[in-house]
Amino acid sequence: MILKHARDVEAVAVREDAKNTKVRWLIADQDGAPNFAMRLFEIGPHGATPLHTHAWEHEVFVLGGEGVVVSAEGERKIAPGDAVFMPGEERHQFRSVGDGVLKVLCMIPI
Repeated sequence: MILKHARDVEAVAVREDAKNTKVRWLIADQDGAPNFAMRLFEIGPHGATPLHTHAWEHEVFVLGGEGVVVSAEGERKIAPGDAVFMPGEERHQFRSVGDGVLKVLCMIPI
């Protein structure tokens, strides 16, 4: 078993056209996880992940802050307690709105 606290995992700036966004790889293949990675995204005020597409799905849970998720269906508001399923190959982006930090937990296949 591996037990970590998020504060002990380095927050790395997300590149690839992201704005004011950091990611903490909480659990990943280097921890021996064979199937899924768990990432904590911290999207600062008026920040955003890149608008992008990829082959894999991900599941996202909003921990804190306010934001929007952009997808083929348009923009939808997200808030703490919301869960998002993003299918593979669907163009998407997460954006923080307002002055707070949007915190989302994101699981992806390895």
